[in-house]
Amino acid sequence: MNNKYQKLFKQEEEEGRFWPSFTDLLTTILLCFMLIFIIMMVIKSLQIKEMKHTIDQIMGVRAELVQELHQTFSDSEYEIEVDKNTGAIIFDTEILFAYDDATLKKESYVFLDEFIPQYLDILLASGHEEYIAEIIIEGHTDRDGDYLYNLELAQGRAYSVAAYIMSEKFPYPNIQQHVEEKLTVNSKSYSDFRTDEAGDYSAEASRRVEFKFRLKDEEILNKTREILGE
Repeated sequence: MNNKYQKLFKQEEEEGRFWPSFTDLLTTILLCFMLIFIIMMVIKSLQIKEMKHTIDQIMGVRAELVQELHQTFSDSEYEIEVDKNTGAIIFDTEILFAYDDATLKKESYVFLDEFIPQYLDILLASGHEEYIAEIIIEGHTDRDGDYLYNLELAQGRAYSVAAYIMSEKFPYPNIQQHVEEKLTVNSKSYSDFRTDEAGDYSAEASRRVEFKFRLKDEEILNKTREILGE
């Protein structure tokens, strides 16, 4: 009988030692998971702060560029329009092209030789260039003719401007090396037409060329997706 009770007592004692050990193991594992979670949250927080700092920098650069472009070109003799929100430079195609033509006028070279260096000096100034992802020359037409014809016309006009900037005739070859990987051309045909003060369609205002810039917003979005784990 004594042996029997001794065995039962020994078994209960061993079980009593086992459960505290198992509980300690679970507690240790839980603490490890909590520690890993805290570390991950700290890393995420630092990444988000870095991303926010970068976004603030980009927004500051955009505001500076828009302000400088507006100050430089808003009083131009060529009646250049500067979009106060985006910094897009807008001017009537008659400065550069004859009606329904994508060949640069002879007198347009004088305008481009004056405008392009001023424009690029602002965009590619020290502290700005690293944020510029793309410089876009964009053509727009009126509604005369079908969409595809005007798509080709607007593209041809934008290309003619870009081709001159990158040609041997352009008097500022030092600029070319800074823009050759950033410069693109685009056509909107008549899809982005303009209206007059009364809100009516304006063929004259719709015929235009725009110079735009794109900052590295896409890179920031990609970084955001990485942080969010998408």
